[in-house]
Amino acid sequence: MNDEALLREAVAEARKGLSEGGLPIGSVLADNRGKIVARGYNLRVQSGDPTAHAETVCLRNAGRRRDWAELTLVSTLSPCIMCTGTALLFRIPRIVIGENRNFQGAEDLFRQHGIAIAVLDDGECVRMMREFIGAHPDLWNEDIGM
Repeated sequence: MNDEALLREAVAEARKGLSEGGLPIGSVLADNRGKIVARGYNLRVQSGDPTAHAETVCLRNAGRRRDWAELTLVSTLSPCIMCTGTALLFRIPRIVIGENRNFQGAEDLFRQHGIAIAVLDDGECVRMMREFIGAHPDLWNEDIGM
């Protein structure tokens, strides 16, 4: 799968979160052939776990691995500093971001560590987050620690 196809899979994960009353942020982890090895979506509201961001859930779902340095993490939204730190810890070399208009996470940290970033500026990702933030500013502010 290419970046666009992987992002579509992450968007499907985001829709799951939204349908459950959570935040519409999704993530997938793919190997260097584009095969998805894990999926996740933001479960913070559903689980009551403040660390259950989409990227973190996705990485947890990947389980124990030794091939982190060959994987690509895809997220519908620019990863926050916690999720960025987790990706850096496991030395994931490439991050694909659906959008960073509604929230720009710690992309500078990725760059400082030589991590390749592709921001796709996907219209559906932008719209989905904009609509969610407008309808649920309290949940959004809680998610980003405000």
